Amino acid sequence: MAARRSGRAGRAVGLVGPRHAHRCFAQAYRWALDLAGAAAVRSYQGLTGALVTWTAQLLPALQARLRQRMQECGGDHWRLGRWLALAVDGSRVSAPRTAANERAFCAPRYGHGQTAKYRKKKGARRRRRGKPEPVKPQVWTTLVWHLGLRLPWGWKTGPSYAGERDHWRALLAEGHFPKDTLFCAGAGFTGYELWKALADAGHSFVIRVGGNVTLRRRLGYARERAGVVYCWPDKAARKRQPPLVLRLWRLQVGRCPMALVTNVLDERQLSAADVRELYRRRWGIELQFRALKQTFGRRKLRSKTPDRALVELDWSLVGLWLAQLFAVKEQLPLGEPPARSSAALALRILRELLDRRHEPADPGADLGRRLQEATTDAYRRRTSKKARYRPKYKDKPAAGTPKVVTAQPYHKVLLREYLQATKRIP
Repeated sequence: MAARRSGRAGRAVGLVGPRHAHRCFAQAYRWALDLAGAAAVRSYQGLTGALVTWTAQLLPALQARLRQRMQECGGDHWRLGRWLALAVDGSRVSAPRTAANERAFCAPRYGHGQTAKYRKKKGARRRRRGKPEPVKPQVWTTLVWHLGLRLPWGWKTGPSYAGERDHWRALLAEGHFPKDTLFCAGAGFTGYELWKALADAGHSFVIRVGGNVTLRRRLGYARERAGVVYCWPDKAARKRQPPLVLRLWRLQVGRCPMALVTNVLDERQLSAADVRELYRRRWGIELQFRALKQTFGRRKLRSKTPDRALVELDWSLVGLWLAQLFAVKEQLPLGEPPARSSAALALRILRELLDRRHEPADPGADLGRRLQEATTDAYRRRTSKKARYRPKYKDKPAAGTPKVVTAQPYHKVLLREYLQATKRIP
């Protein structure tokens, strides 16, 4: 009963539901009139309609400008050594359950895929009482995130069943990555085609590998030394595609032992300590998704049509990016690392100053000074954040360890055929 009362109270003041978006627009409209004297649109529907029309032209230009500003103010954090280090990961954002959103975002064969069949076979799926609810419409977001400045770099969105590897290849095709870019990604970004696309584009990568990856050793294609392995599936070998020469690291990152591969073969350019530090920093992209969904309130979008839901998510990411960049820009000259910047405090300060725009600012409390203080607490946690009541799922996924097998004689025959086809040997 109390939960129902609190839900009704929240809806009454406009904290949840579609009315919240209109209240926020009305507030922003008043800010625009007071600060600029005019506003481009007069209603929330007009705003979203204009964004649907102009996002394809405005968003790439704005992203390029924000990346330029990151480089200008990033200093030593712009690159980690010689590398422009970027993390890649994906997450889903819910959308309202309308017929249009369900057609656009829901998987047409939900419950009939390989994962669902595996869980049914193992009996790990929990029994539910009554008829299960249909799948919720969700937008899949693949985010590229700057490891040094801990800020977004770019993203792709699509339906809930979109492939994050396909999104990454699309981002590579757009070519917004400078020289010596190094990508760091989890175990979901494996595969010969993806790694070959990265290598062909001239980029380096550090990617976690698990039990679904087979690597070969002693193929004889490159100079054999400790840690050198090859990604060369039989399908690629029969098509006379080149083997991918990789270096395999087995490291302890935090409490977790894991296997990582990289196409940087020279240990002087990328050492084991560098690989461990890069993958440790990659966890920050999960915090970026938490900031978007929890801090910025975009766990569920409010648009009832697919085109407006996508632009709502795009401009939510831009708004969060801007707020974080404002704070990082003010904090770096003071020696504060980007890891200590607080997105929640930056958003609170920006909103508070806009709400109090008619009041004279206190001495030393202008926007720049306030944003310099938007940092996380410096205390050291002494206990775990893990909840004691967290359920233990029987089918908890685990990456496992990659299969490293010795190249067979027929692989060396295929290698010789490839070398002859490419005229590397007579």
